[in-house]
Amino acid sequence: MSKQVPDVETLFCHETGSDYLVVVTRDDERLFRAKLGLSETAAGPRPSKFRIKRGSSEEPRRPDEFVELARRAARIRISEQTSKRGRRELQEMLDGYQLEAKVVRTCRYCASAGRYSPVTTGTAVRDGADWICTDCAERELERELSYVGNVTGAAKERLEELMLEVQDLERIVNLLKGRLDPDLTKFDTISATTDEVDPVRVDSLNLHPGLQGLLEDRFETLLPVQSLAVENGLFDGDDQLVVSATATGKTLVGEMAGINRVLNGKGKMLFLVPLVALANQKYEDFREEYGHLVDVTIRVGASRINDDGNRFDPGADVIVGTYEGIDHALRTGKEMGDIGTVVIDEVHTLKEDERGHRLDGLISRLKYTTERRTAQREEYGGAQWIYLSATVGNPEKLAAALESTLIEFEERPVPIERHVTFADGQEKVNVENKLVRRAFDTESSKGYRGQTIIFTNSRRRCHEISRKLEYSAAPYHAGLDYRRRKTVERKFADQELAAVVTTAALAAGVDFPASQVIFDSLAMGIEWLSVQEFHQMLGRAGRPDYHDQGTVYVLVEPDCAYHNSMEMTEDEVAFKLLKGEMEPVMTRYDEDAAIEETLANVTVGGKAAKRLNDRMLGNVPTKHALGKLLQYEFIDGFEPTPLGRVITQHFLNPGQAFTLVDGIRKEAHPYDLIADIELRDSEL
Repeated sequence: MSKQVPDVETLFCHETGSDYLVVVTRDDERLFRAKLGLSETAAGPRPSKFRIKRGSSEEPRRPDEFVELARRAARIRISEQTSKRGRRELQEMLDGYQLEAKVVRTCRYCASAGRYSPVTTGTAVRDGADWICTDCAERELERELSYVGNVTGAAKERLEELMLEVQDLERIVNLLKGRLDPDLTKFDTISATTDEVDPVRVDSLNLHPGLQGLLEDRFETLLPVQSLAVENGLFDGDDQLVVSATATGKTLVGEMAGINRVLNGKGKMLFLVPLVALANQKYEDFREEYGHLVDVTIRVGASRINDDGNRFDPGADVIVGTYEGIDHALRTGKEMGDIGTVVIDEVHTLKEDERGHRLDGLISRLKYTTERRTAQREEYGGAQWIYLSATVGNPEKLAAALESTLIEFEERPVPIERHVTFADGQEKVNVENKLVRRAFDTESSKGYRGQTIIFTNSRRRCHEISRKLEYSAAPYHAGLDYRRRKTVERKFADQELAAVVTTAALAAGVDFPASQVIFDSLAMGIEWLSVQEFHQMLGRAGRPDYHDQGTVYVLVEPDCAYHNSMEMTEDEVAFKLLKGEMEPVMTRYDEDAAIEETLANVTVGGKAAKRLNDRMLGNVPTKHALGKLLQYEFIDGFEPTPLGRVITQHFLNPGQAFTLVDGIRKEAHPYDLIADIELRDSEL
């Protein structure tokens, strides 16, 4: 080596145990690594051993070769991680040869691996007391992520961005352990916006005296979205699509129109929702608020096998129902009389894969039924249609397709601060406990304590979380009876509860004045939330009369799915929802959906089935669907066969129907038939 000592750009020394690692570089490339040992002599510390490292082996060299190497180096650097004793020993040794060295801050991981990697506080990442390079920081973060699960690209990217932004690996690791660090958890802020609308005075409405008096007792003026609806023909019978954020009062638009028409003898009111839980709540609310003025009944389908129609009174003034409950009445030919108003809540359901085509078909069949009745009865003036949604990505296009006037009110009275953090299923409750405590211990400028809605995906989880919270909390879901739910609502309104824990399914229609929303889960049952559902739920955080701002926390469990049918994991879904734009509402048809709705339209409309298909929002290939129905012997001409009638009454698609027919022929047990249908559906 003494005869072929290479030109050296940098000679880097780093303490490892009792020896020193020597790294020799030129043009930012490592030439070799070596181990240097020093011993004390009368002249001071001097090289006593020098070994070149070749993989796992070491090649001994003469100690004075290190001195020759050091003399040829353009610069000599000593790592800051080397102990003070080690730095002093190296410096004394180099001074003995009249060589200068400088102590530099380097990446600890690089130094230990034999790489010279100087860092500065402006470019490095803090790791405890040390600073490390960004490459090593990303590797260390990856290692930490492997402990909590298979974190996906979007979440990993977010965490890497945060780490480089705050330059602190430990803070990111703490975030993964459920620690609350507002600077790191904050994702964004949705700014407050206010549209200027002249409020309509309630005493100017000139409604039926019963409803007029009820409204005057409750309000002096209507809310902005209600005022816009009135000014744009609500009480003139005009069809309207009302798009406005959660808790802005759009439901009352439908109620005012429908109840007023009922009391003025212009037909009964249908109020339709997608879920049984929402129908039950709305039924109870209507009876409590309007029961002294009108008769209220409910129509829901408890399952596709048994119709739970025991409480249904087709002669009632107001019929609250699920989409399937009312559709079942149409498919089975039940008479509902003169329908004066149809209010369809959550109309964005039209875009959903499974329920969208059924709502699309229901609207077409209901319109056909009311129009046919208009033709038969001159004194019947037809129905007014009111469609309600908090979240629509294409409101103008949807309003045109529904042949209705768009009433759109975009307002966020208070800003919403959105946060995202990571925690596993057990740790989530600890995080929720801290957040609930912090909110309830904080009073707004309006004098109200912060209260929390926690959304989760099961009734069992509702009870589990509410039991574990330190401050007063209660579960709230469709499994509770009317009295218990009303007690929870009253206690929350009186600020006796710090939190309610509710299922996403019921929460769509719940009106709690909360300052904070926590997503314990991003699933509704065994399905991930849509962007629409997510925005609707987070929109419940913050009320202008109560709070200065709303706060939303999304608690994410990496690599988590709640059912094996879920294709994505919770961390993937979280960033899709947080970054997602409102999806356009449109209905798509595959072959099974086209066949199912065409069969239902044949059952209700006979030869008018094509006309019913043509007026639906989605593009239905009628000719192909009719051909399949004939081939499957579900129809005979434009009449359903007995088999076809059973299939449409129970909302079966062709695959499910054939599974049942085949099982019946084989005399299979009914339980086995249902299991076969569920198994088939889960494999699709």
